[in-house]
Amino acid sequence: MSVVESRSPQNPAEVVVRAEAAGAAGVAAAVERAREAQAAWAGANAAERAAGLSAAADAVAGAAAELADLVVREVGKPIAEAKGEVARSVAILRYYAQQVFDPVGAVHEPSGSGLAYTRKRPHGVAGLITPWNFPLAIPLWKAAPALAFGNAVVLKPAPQATATALRLAELLGLPDGLFHVVPGDAEEGGALVDAADVVSFTGSASVGRKVSVAAAGRGVAVQAEMGGQNAAIVLADANLEAAAAQIAAAAFGYAGQKCTATKRVITVGNAAEVREAIVAAVAKLGVGDPADPGTAVGPLIEESARDRVVSAAAGARVLTGGEALGRDGWFAAPTLVDNAPGDHLLACEEVFGPICLVQDASSVDEAVALANGVRYGLVSAVYTSDLDHALDVSARLDTGLVKVNSPTSGVDFYLPFGGVKESSHGPREQGKAAQDFYTTTHTVSLAPSGR
Repeated sequence: MSVVESRSPQNPAEVVVRAEAAGAAGVAAAVERAREAQAAWAGANAAERAAGLSAAADAVAGAAAELADLVVREVGKPIAEAKGEVARSVAILRYYAQQVFDPVGAVHEPSGSGLAYTRKRPHGVAGLITPWNFPLAIPLWKAAPALAFGNAVVLKPAPQATATALRLAELLGLPDGLFHVVPGDAEEGGALVDAADVVSFTGSASVGRKVSVAAAGRGVAVQAEMGGQNAAIVLADANLEAAAAQIAAAAFGYAGQKCTATKRVITVGNAAEVREAIVAAVAKLGVGDPADPGTAVGPLIEESARDRVVSAAAGARVLTGGEALGRDGWFAAPTLVDNAPGDHLLACEEVFGPICLVQDASSVDEAVALANGVRYGLVSAVYTSDLDHALDVSARLDTGLVKVNSPTSGVDFYLPFGGVKESSHGPREQGKAAQDFYTTTHTVSLAPSGR
């Protein structure tokens, strides 16, 4: 049996957890156990499911300090963000504890005598494949709605977040068999896609495509949330001080390891001023030990990720940063670059780390074209004091989320989440949209007996 090992990115000698990988057979067995538990859970009334999720929220809230420390230790998330993630996880559970009472169908006028109505039913077992960067929030923004609407859950976390997932499963206190964690990597993920009744994935675009194809080949509902090459457009009438502070936090907070992180800044008529303001804002960011409350930029998740950030600056002009930091762990300085050719890696692809490219546009139209000229379409931002500009530009940006005078990072769990182009496949996540994904709709027509 192979072993999954998670190490602390700020102290790579520290093993956070070693766990046996589930293997394909273990995943299949977990799905079958979950399927047995799901029948009773789906048969429970809404109040019982709400009580179960509310109790889970209370358990997570009661272990808030422990969980935040574990997130810091395992994935290097700065403590302030880790505490925020725990609070968000509690809110997600409480939100979906109430969503169980939402309507699950509608009554329609029949074409003849009798009754016509629709109702929703759970798929069965939800297979969730999640990344390491939000080791609590992403599993729960998938699992909470799946459970609320009557499904069981089998979760395959990223290997780097195994300890957090296992502790979460212990805390939730759900009925036996209803929520399983299967440690592992590609083998276990593939096995889960082959066995689950509905699949939700968050991760890289290359893996997401494989997951989507495999699930679709089985006729199984699938959603895949993938990468982003997110642009922030700064118009000449923007509040530059506020915009620069938000962009620096969105690009470099948590070492830029968010799918919603700002990866490109596009200036329109204010090139020098924007550069100067962002460099100044970056200088104010605390870089170092993620357990320190003053830290905004901690380590990257592993050595190869750090090295990719440093090498990605080649071929561009470095405005600040551009090097690995001489300390234990996988630290890279927040790096802002410009003067990159159009085919440069940073202009075309997502580099998951604290690095951001400045590009210049001569007009608003050119800025929109630059923002849209990548294969991803997750989130974009526009900074302006002009309402007409805000409405015009936001209507033309090819992203699933558009922010005006607010950072690309940050997601409200009660709103639909997802992108376009190669950022997303399938229905939206979170909010009211989740009910449609984790259920199937059935139409029932009743006619009076004997007619």
